[in-house]
Amino acid sequence: MAAFFLGSLWTEVKYLKKTNGQQATGAAPTQQVPSQPDTTDNGAPIKVSVDNDPVLGDKKAIVTLIEFSDYECPFCKKYFTDTYPQIKKDYIDTGKVKMVFRDLPLGFHQNAPKEAEAAECARKQGGDTTYFKYHDQIFTKTTSNGTGLALDQLPIIAKELGLNVNKFQQCLDSGEFKSEVDKDLADAGAVGANGTPTFFIGKSTSNGEVDGIKVVGAQPYSAFKTIIDELLK
Repeated sequence: MAAFFLGSLWTEVKYLKKTNGQQATGAAPTQQVPSQPDTTDNGAPIKVSVDNDPVLGDKKAIVTLIEFSDYECPFCKKYFTDTYPQIKKDYIDTGKVKMVFRDLPLGFHQNAPKEAEAAECARKQGGDTTYFKYHDQIFTKTTSNGTGLALDQLPIIAKELGLNVNKFQQCLDSGEFKSEVDKDLADAGAVGANGTPTFFIGKSTSNGEVDGIKVVGAQPYSAFKTIIDELLK
């Protein structure tokens, strides 16, 4: 795991130097990542579990997209801002793809683990639909710099979404979902998700595991489209 964190930190430091300290918003310069799926696994599909994590879209969709992500990662926010809306519009909202969001909070992003737990606490009250509303608000509000969203903002988001704030805060303070976040982190390491965001895209199955093609980084929409369209044939 030490190599994972060091590698991710080195990548982010390079990015922040490249952008002269700017945050990874929709206006940030293009990050220096490959324009095609990562090839370190020779393109061979990797078996990845969807676990019991939140699902966006039709659960009977032909294709599953698993995202391992960090709420304070600038690359993750860039993907959320620049690429995700088109994928959602063309594939998720049309019932062709379901997205599974799994947590990969990096150790040097101070608030990311608690933000991941907060989204799970929101899910506890309102299910997957509420989870993704909370997910959207974190990525929208944060400046993605490790502590971009102050922890005192987490119950405010819960209130804005109409949740019971007292129950939400009790859930968050108790660390009820810490083990869930930690499991995602361990599973990410086991499948070679060594940076954020990392995606696995494959045909949906009934056993909760996907033989996924690995895509690393805030790739353009075209990189996802190529893979998804091939799987939909």
